Amino acid sequence: MKNFSLTIIFALLIFTTQAAYLLIQMDETQKNHLKAYGIAYWVLERDVEISWLLNYRGGSFMCQFHSEIENECIIRGVSYEIIADVQASLIIREISSPEINQDEVKLHKAPKIAVYTPKNRQPWDDAVTLALTYAEIPYEVVYDQEIIDGVLPMFDWLHLHHEDFTGQYGKFWRSFKTKAWYQEDVRINEENARMLGFNKVSQLKLAVAKKIRDFVAGGGYLFSMCSAPDSFDVALAADGIDIVDVMFDGDPPEPNAPARLNYENCFAFTNFNLVTNPYEYEISSIDVTASRPRTIRENNDFFTLFDFSAKWDPVPTMLCQDHLQVIKGFMGQTTGFNKKYIKSNVLVMGEYKAANEARYIHGDYGNGTFTFLGGHDPEDYRHLVGDPPTDLNLYPNSPGYRLILNNVLFPAAKKKKRKT
Repeated sequence: MKNFSLTIIFALLIFTTQAAYLLIQMDETQKNHLKAYGIAYWVLERDVEISWLLNYRGGSFMCQFHSEIENECIIRGVSYEIIADVQASLIIREISSPEINQDEVKLHKAPKIAVYTPKNRQPWDDAVTLALTYAEIPYEVVYDQEIIDGVLPMFDWLHLHHEDFTGQYGKFWRSFKTKAWYQEDVRINEENARMLGFNKVSQLKLAVAKKIRDFVAGGGYLFSMCSAPDSFDVALAADGIDIVDVMFDGDPPEPNAPARLNYENCFAFTNFNLVTNPYEYEISSIDVTASRPRTIRENNDFFTLFDFSAKWDPVPTMLCQDHLQVIKGFMGQTTGFNKKYIKSNVLVMGEYKAANEARYIHGDYGNGTFTFLGGHDPEDYRHLVGDPPTDLNLYPNSPGYRLILNNVLFPAAKKKKRKT
C-alpha cells in the first residue's frame, strides 16, 4: 500500500513537471470564446508572455502554466488544456512548417485601451464596449474635451463609438427631432463646441477627427464600426468646407460643396458622393444600406473572411482569427462599404461578394493602422434606436464579436507591416 501511494505521488510529480504549458483552445470546443480574450489580456497585464497560435484550432492561445492562470480560466468559464512542454514544442514545430498556413505570434504587453463615446446616455448600445465589459478587459472613456486636450498619446488602441464626425447628429433629425434624447444630444454637443472654442459642432468634430488622424499617424491603432468609419473620412475630406445643412448648424451648406471634397485626406475611401438631402438617413455613397439588393434578408446575409497567409500576412491573419470563416451579417447605420469607393491600398478582409460589399477592412496610415467593421451589433441583425443592449451571456461563442476582440489584442503583438 505504501509503495502504491509513493507511485501515485511520483506520477503526479512527473505530470506536474511535464504540464508546463496552458493551451486555451479557440475552436468549437471552447466554451466561452469571448472571455478567452479576457484571459489573454489578464495574462499580459501580469507581464507573462502569451503566444497567439494563428490558424491553429481557431487561433488558440498558449502560455507557460501557472496555477493562477488556470484558476482564472475556471472562474471565468474558459476551456483550457494543460500540456507538457514537449507537446508545446511539437505544436510550435508543427505550425512553423512552411507547408502549413499557421504561425506563432508572441504577445508581449497589454495595450492601453480608450473608447471614444459620449458621456450622456444614448438610446443605443455599442458592441465594442459590450465586448470589452463582457470579456473583462479594462478601458477608459474619452470624448471631445479629452481628445482636444491631447490625451490620445497615452493610449495604444482607440475605438470610435457610432459617432457622426460631420456634425449632423447621424442625420436623425427627420425621425427624432422631437425626442428628448435627440434634443439633449444637440444641446450638449453645442455647449461642448462653444466651451472648446468652436462656433459649430461640425468644426469641433473635424478638430477631433484630425487629432485621431494624428494619433494613428504617430503609431496608434484605430478600430471603429457602423457610422464612425465613413463619417470620419467624410469629415476629413470636407476639411474647410461647410457641408452641413441649416437644421444642423443654423446655416446652409456652401455652394458646390460636394464637388470640392479632398479624398487625399481620407483613410480608406475615395471618390464617394455626399448625400446632401437632410431628410435622407445617409451621409454618403460609401454605405450600402440603401443600395444593396432588396433580396438580401437576415436569412441570407453573410460575409466571408479571407484566408490570409499566417507567415507572410500576420496582421490580417490575426484580425481574422475565428472558428468560422462565414459570418452572419448584421445591419447598422453603415452596414457595409461599397467596394468601388475603397482605396486601392486598403485591404478587404471580409466581403459579401455577390453584393460587392466589403464588411471588414484594414489599412496603414503613417506609423499606425485602422480597421473598420460595418454594422452595429454582430448578434442583433437590425438593432433599432431604443432597443435593449445585447446580453452576451447568450452569445459567448459569437464569431462576429470575436472580430472585435481580435482587434483589441492585435496591438499586443510586435508590430509588423504587411509584406508586399
